[in-house]
Amino acid sequence: MAQLSDMRTRLRGLSSLKGPFPAFDAELFPPDPQAAFSAWLDDAIAAEIKEPHAMTLSTVDENGRADARVLILKDVDGRGWHFSVRGNSPKDLQISHHPDVALTFYWAQLGRQVRIRGKAVQLSEEECAQDFRSRPTASKVSAFASNQSQVLESHDELTRGLEAAQKAFRDNPDLVAEDWKVFSVSPESVEFWQGSSDRLHRRVLYTPTEEGKWAKQRLWP
Repeated sequence: MAQLSDMRTRLRGLSSLKGPFPAFDAELFPPDPQAAFSAWLDDAIAAEIKEPHAMTLSTVDENGRADARVLILKDVDGRGWHFSVRGNSPKDLQISHHPDVALTFYWAQLGRQVRIRGKAVQLSEEECAQDFRSRPTASKVSAFASNQSQVLESHDELTRGLEAAQKAFRDNPDLVAEDWKVFSVSPESVEFWQGSSDRLHRRVLYTPTEEGKWAKQRLWP
């Protein structure tokens, strides 16, 4: 119990949402969430936030148990927010059972969060291959060599896998991992959250309309 009490004290001693944060005017948000996201990403880049394109992908497995991990955003277009995975990885298997996923971006220095909920849809084989080809060589080698999330018996096993992958790419620089996949999250809702030191947080929610446009609403903190 003493250890739990110490942890509680440590956590309560940490500051949060101290600001100052950027001004927020819901009326100035553009009519679609992709444009709003692009503007906030530009702000995060200008603020020199490390890895502003990092996001949490949340999924559920075949038994309905939640899972989450941090990935890198690959693109945003009219289809949604893109990310890549290795085939037969836990991410891929979970999406195959339940394509409903969530993405979360958090830029602490700006007190901003973006939450996206929608369905993950795999892109065409050519787009998946093109994405793999665009990766740095070291990233392609590591992706090709890895049996992602499987038990690693020894470091030597990893070394042998990397050496084999390096040789494969020396022999064929255009090699593409056959099970490489890129998904686009077609958004069913996108929420922009601006934190505030007084805890009266500002929130804007986008939801699609039957006319193929977007409804924009303010939410309570």
